Amino acid sequence: MPPLRRKSTTPKSSAAAESVFLNIPYDSAFENLYLAYIAGVSAYGLQPRAALEVRSGERRLDRIVQIIQQCNFSLHDLSRVQLDHSSPRTPRFNMPFELGLTLGLNRSFLSTHSWIVLESTPFRLKKSLTDLDGTDPCIHNGTVMGLFRELGNTFVRSYKQPSVPEMMRVYRILRTNLKVILRRAGAQDPFTARVFRDLSVLASAVVEDMIRHPQKPSQRPGN
Repeated sequence: MPPLRRKSTTPKSSAAAESVFLNIPYDSAFENLYLAYIAGVSAYGLQPRAALEVRSGERRLDRIVQIIQQCNFSLHDLSRVQLDHSSPRTPRFNMPFELGLTLGLNRSFLSTHSWIVLESTPFRLKKSLTDLDGTDPCIHNGTVMGLFRELGNTFVRSYKQPSVPEMMRVYRILRTNLKVILRRAGAQDPFTARVFRDLSVLASAVVEDMIRHPQKPSQRPGN
């Protein structure tokens, strides 16, 4: 079998191309990157989608497959391979499983779907998932800035090209407003359907405001 390779990383022009499936961990240690994924994807004019959207009572696996099928692009973060701290201590299998679903759909039905794998540690994927040998993951080093750098490499052909400082601006606004969003949703953590939606809506609004009121070069953060 030839090595699996990601398809073109150019978002398509169809409506489905406006959505990106985020296959990422949902835990407190990943909270900064969770907000950064929403901020960064939104900064490129794309709509974040995730398994968090699945409501209780729905057939979870069927709904996740449906969400993936509705997206023309997906980002798969395989950086959470450690054992958790609660008993029984186990690794997290949801992310590689959802990547497998995506690759199966890609080969059978979604010939236009583009996917990319991200990791925090160089060379670890060669050990943790040898079936992906030949696919080079994007290494974000577990940092927000690193993720924004890799998103810039991923969406290099996107018609929108936000700078890292611009993506950081969206991220900081999400971070600043997170407590208010949690309180309004009655949530203890950001990994719920309502909070994910509200964060995505806020990020999109911030991006639109940035387009309408662009900062002068001297006003850009970091200058």
